[in-house]
Amino acid sequence: MTSKNMSLNNKPFLLRPIGKDYLWGGRRLNDDFSKDVPMQPLAETWECSTHHDGTSIVASGEFKGLSLAEVLRRNPGFLGMHYANLGELPILIKLIDAKKDLSVQVHPDDEYAFEHENGQRGKTEMWYVLDASRNAQLVYGFSHDIEKSVLAKSLQDGT
Repeated sequence: MTSKNMSLNNKPFLLRPIGKDYLWGGRRLNDDFSKDVPMQPLAETWECSTHHDGTSIVASGEFKGLSLAEVLRRNPGFLGMHYANLGELPILIKLIDAKKDLSVQVHPDDEYAFEHENGQRGKTEMWYVLDASRNAQLVYGFSHDIEKSVLAKSLQDGT
């Protein structure tokens, strides 16, 4: 790619978020953050995504109307040297409105996900809380040490 072509294609653009209507969501993403996504409840907006369950659509500029995944396929250099051959953005940026408690979540690493989750990537999370009620909590891990065999039995018998 010549420097002239790079300058024509390497301009910022806006993305249209993808909405997710999980049961635990609320109204704040539309009411307080003006997301204008016609879902109720609106639990998440995926702000920047190439995930197959919801890829962002370019909302402005030269690539308007294309999926972010397609823009990156056409312009692998946008991902930088390290990820240019990946063909997808290895992160998902989302806003969450957790009006109710979320379910227990277990996220696999890449190796497990590739083998058992149809070739998907694993999931490592980083959270930045923009706003929370006075009694809000983030719960991570277990309240006490537990042996793997005890946990496996508990999962098996539903306790």
